[in-house]
Amino acid sequence: MPVTVLLVDDEPLVRAGLRAVLEAQPDIEVVGEAADGAAVIPLVRQLRPDVVAMDVRMPLMDGIEATRAVLRTVDAPPRILVVTTFEEDEYVYEALRAGADGFLLKRARPAEIVHAVRLVAEGESLLFPASVRRLAARYGDNHPPRSGLSQAGLTEREADVLRLMARGLSNAEMAARLIVGTETVKSHVSAVLAKVGARDRTQAVIAAYESGFVTPG
Repeated sequence: MPVTVLLVDDEPLVRAGLRAVLEAQPDIEVVGEAADGAAVIPLVRQLRPDVVAMDVRMPLMDGIEATRAVLRTVDAPPRILVVTTFEEDEYVYEALRAGADGFLLKRARPAEIVHAVRLVAEGESLLFPASVRRLAARYGDNHPPRSGLSQAGLTEREADVLRLMARGLSNAEMAARLIVGTETVKSHVSAVLAKVGARDRTQAVIAAYESGFVTPG
C-alpha cells in the first residue's frame, strides 16, 4: 500500500511542487490538498492520510492549532510533518510542542522531501538535533518550566537513551554506542516515551530540554 499524504499550504505553487515531487514516487500517493488549517480535520476524517504535510503559517488556522486539533479530536491521527520556510521560527517550535512529528524546509531537495515523508510514515520522528537545541534555547523560556524528569522514574540506561535521542542518534547508532542490540534500544525508547508521557521522540526531547534534563548549550 502506498503512503498517503494530505498537503496543507496556502500557497498553490508550494502544494503543486510538493505534489509533483511526491507523486513521482511509486510508493507515495497525494490524496488531497487544503489551503488552510481549518480544512484539515474534515479532510483527515474523510481521506485518512498516513501523513499530513502542514504549512506552519496560514491565515485562518495555522499549523500549530491545526496540529493540536487533529491530535485532540481524530482517532488514530496521521503523522504530521510541518513544512516551513525558516527552521528557527517560533512557529516551528510551537508546532513541535503541539505534537508535530518533525519539520521540513520548503527549500529542501526532492530526495529530502521524499525521505521525510517515508520516515514519519514509518513512525519515526524527523528530528534535527542542532535545530531543536537552538529552538529550545531561543523559545523554551517562553513557557512555564516543566517539572524535572526525576519524577518520571527513568533508569540510568533509559536516561542515557534520552540524552542520545536529544543528540539525534538513530536506534542503530545508540545500539552501537551502548553496545546492545537494536531491539533492546527500541524497548528502552518505548519505555522513555511512556514514562515521559511523550507521543514520540521529538516530544521527549523537547520535554528533556524544557525540564533542564538536557541543556541547549
